[in-house]
Parts: sequence; structure tokens; C-alpha cells
Amino acid sequence: MRYINNLKTRLSATFEMKDLGPAKQILGMKISRDRSVGTLNLSQEFRVNDTKPRTTSLANHFKLSKEQSPKTAEERDHMALVPYASAVTLQGFVDADLGGDVDSSKSSSGYIYTIGGTVVSWMSRLQKCVSLSSTEAEYMAIAEAGKEEVRHSLYSATIAFVVPQLVRLP
Repeated sequence: MRYINNLKTRLSATFEMKDLGPAKQILGMKISRDRSVGTLNLSQEFRVNDTKPRTTSLANHFKLSKEQSPKTAEERDHMALVPYASAVTLQGFVDADLGGDVDSSKSSSGYIYTIGGTVVSWMSRLQKCVSLSSTEAEYMAIAEAGKEEVRHSLYSATIAFVVPQLVRLP
């Protein structure tokens, strides 16, 4: 923390700036941290009531099972009160390593997105440039995962999904 405070002091000597504390929101997404677990969550709410209804058939690669249905009367009663869109949640996980490739010193990025526990997209590849720190490698990975989340949110907005959280793997 002393290093960060020293950096802020040096930056404020050169630039006009104000410390607003930890980021709480970026690009319309709420930021929450759990430093003890090492997670950073980005959450974007999507309000179904603000959308226009459209009929959209389920994509061919989605396979539904009876196991996903409510089994008890209590579960059925609960589901009767839950709007469909709020029951379908996109969840993303992202991670990166620093300099994992021995030959090029490039870091690896990876993400996976699931809806209702089913994988809908994933990626794992070397980053395009060499990262100088684990933080930089993580930011690059989060940026790639964020692009994928935007693609999912644009698609899901047309079928009224809830688009929510990105979780950094420990």
C-alpha cells in the first residue's frame, strides 16, 4: 500500500488529479472485490421491463433436460414467481498467467461463459504482446473477456437475458 500511495503522490505532483478511492463502477458495470479470496466481480443489471418482447427460438446448440426442471412443489411455486429472464444468467470466468510461454514469454489468457451452468463460449490463447506484470496480464485477459461479454449482452438483449458477473479465477 505504501508503494501505491507513493505512486499517487508522484503522479499528483505532475498531473492535476483527485483520489476518488477504489473504483465502484466502470462502463455501467458495478465493481465488487473480495481481497481475501482474490476476486473481482463486474455486474451489469439488465432490466427486462425496459425491453420490447420478441419471440426467439432457442439456438440449436442448447440442450435442455428434465433434470433442469423444478422437482418439488416448493421449487415449482418459487419458479412460478420468477420471470423467465431472471432465471437465465450469463456467468463469465477469466484468468491469466504471467509469461507462461517459455519460448516467447507471452502470458496466456482464458475465459469461459456459461448460461445455467452450460458452457456457451470459451477461449484460451497466448496474449498478443508480452506483459510486464501480472496485473497487466490480468487486465488484458479481462479486456478480452469483456469483449466477449459485450457480444453476449448484445445477443442476449434481443432475447431478454440477464447479463451479470465476471469472476476472476483464484
